[in-house]
Amino acid sequence: MNGIGIMQGRLLPKYKERYQAHPVGYWDEEFSIAANLNLDCIEFIFDYNDYETNPIYTKTGVHKILDQINKTGVGVKSVCADFLMEAPFHSDNPEIVSKSQNVIAKLLENLALLEIRDLVIPCVDQSTLKGQDKLERFINNIKPIINLAAKYELNLSLETDLSPELFSQLLNLLPYKCITVNYDTGNSASLGFDPIEEFKYYGHRISDIHIKDRKLNSGSVILGTGDVDFSRFFKALATVSYTAPFIMQVYRDDEGVQIFKKQLDFFRNLLN
Repeated sequence: MNGIGIMQGRLLPKYKERYQAHPVGYWDEEFSIAANLNLDCIEFIFDYNDYETNPIYTKTGVHKILDQINKTGVGVKSVCADFLMEAPFHSDNPEIVSKSQNVIAKLLENLALLEIRDLVIPCVDQSTLKGQDKLERFINNIKPIINLAAKYELNLSLETDLSPELFSQLLNLLPYKCITVNYDTGNSASLGFDPIEEFKYYGHRISDIHIKDRKLNSGSVILGTGDVDFSRFFKALATVSYTAPFIMQVYRDDEGVQIFKKQLDFFRNLLN
């Protein structure tokens, strides 16, 4: 049975009023809250801002994360590299690309110590891959990272806003076992994509799933109130052998916990 995890910070007060961010200085508090909600794991966030203070970036921090995992039983099986939203591999600035390659290379070494299997690489919004020049730079500049991911037996899970057909073409140009897909239910609905069509193209390469709800061409809303067709999503999901957790990247407000509980109950009812 698939576990249920949560995107880091969803159970805590916002960090610097940001909707999604690594909660610097109080990240460890989320593990016990997650355990009380019977969640299986937390998807860590690796931000561009304050990245050097992120515990997952240092050996000392890795030990602190392991302490929380051992104390609470809540694992860390994936990391969302929001760092690459600000400094993408397909930047036209060679200095930015070089820095990102070096930072992610060091990060991968630490992920291996934690036995994390997925690094989500978001290529959406300001880091979109739309445009042939961006695609070509991305393919060229991610190759050193592919070699490291293969060495550490980690997945580089791509999240894009490309159409299913174009995303499939990109994946065909990256025929490596470690290049996988992050599927986001809310982003798919916002873009007007059909889950069944998407899964036909690359369902077999999905290694990480974000659960959220969005309106068409709009932002996140409370789970079950947007345009995600969950029955169609689960119909598509049944065509592949997906065994990883579902990561709740759901709508949040200023407080966090109560609005999350409501959405967690909704999703658990869907699974039952």
